[in-house]
Amino acid sequence: MSDWAALPTEILNLVVGRLETPKEFSFVCRSWCSAAKGIQTHCAVTTTPMMLISSDAENDKWHLYNPVTDKVLKTQLSLGRQLFCGSSKGWLIVVDEKRVVSLINPFLFGVGGRRDHEKSIIRLPPLGPADLNRPPHRGDYFVYKATISEDPILNADNCIVMVMFANMYKLAFIRLNKDSNWTYVPETETVEQRRFFIAEVVTVEERFYLVDYFRQLYSLDVATQSVSPVKVVLGGFVVDDNYICKEYLVVCNEKTMLIVRRCMDHYDDHETKTKRFRVFELNISKGECTEKNTLGDVALFLGNNSSISVCASKSGYRANCIYFIHDHLVVEGGLGPSGAFDYGVYNVEEKRLLENPFHGDAGTLMSKTDVPPIWILPTYNL
Repeated sequence: MSDWAALPTEILNLVVGRLETPKEFSFVCRSWCSAAKGIQTHCAVTTTPMMLISSDAENDKWHLYNPVTDKVLKTQLSLGRQLFCGSSKGWLIVVDEKRVVSLINPFLFGVGGRRDHEKSIIRLPPLGPADLNRPPHRGDYFVYKATISEDPILNADNCIVMVMFANMYKLAFIRLNKDSNWTYVPETETVEQRRFFIAEVVTVEERFYLVDYFRQLYSLDVATQSVSPVKVVLGGFVVDDNYICKEYLVVCNEKTMLIVRRCMDHYDDHETKTKRFRVFELNISKGECTEKNTLGDVALFLGNNSSISVCASKSGYRANCIYFIHDHLVVEGGLGPSGAFDYGVYNVEEKRLLENPFHGDAGTLMSKTDVPPIWILPTYNL
């Protein structure tokens, strides 16, 4: 019998160089895994965005859906029935009933394709302070949205975890390998003596930017242990009084980000449905904000995840489009009887929602789930 593990390194390198991704190749044995690592210029390999959809309430499995092929993958992930408050750089973020925040990477595997549980789950200290008395049944959604600045394994020393909690008007952060407890951002007079309900938080270099439901944009410097005041970068911009609106932030580079507005209308007594989007380009250094009528060769992915931007022509997604999924709860702790019904694809240039964007199994799964789906950018380390 041939000893495949003993193939010369030169031959293995030739094989790896012809593969679109060396993921499965690296699972075969140690020598093949070593060859895959040696030929990669980066330690982390990122695929295109995919959607994670939970099964019904009696099942703890999550399905992966690829909109490019319009297929639900056979791979199922055992992640439990829980509400993810974030998805960033391939990591899911979740908080338990004891307010312990955890980072989960369901795509970290060892030799042989087995999940590496030791590396794939990072547990952080519990959130406080104790005077924030949240009802116990809301504990699993105490954190409303969260993000990370860097991969917690590849760049742990520069990884900052930022969370929005307590009815979306409080912020806290922790620096991996540096802090033993959370730092809580104090309320300041810059928010006009009122609570500001945060819609989105993103990071640009060592600064975080956040937008609230009053369409105000703020910046926060967390480079040092001391908390910097939240400073207004740009005042409120054009409003859409006829809709219920929600803002998302999408980072393009260190000088430019997009503010994407999701405009929703009442669907029935308690639910809303997306009608259109508006895209604004913000020049951070100049403090200028202008509306865009095209995304060019770009596709965006919006939801409870940190917003994702990809090159459409390289990823297979539709150019000039926004892929969005249901990310608002309509009943305490979960979705209503219609499931995750508010999803679709919006063409920015044509200003219209595309018909039947997700077919077959994906639509069926979303109609049955009782927790929101979430976009994830599968990232695995070689």
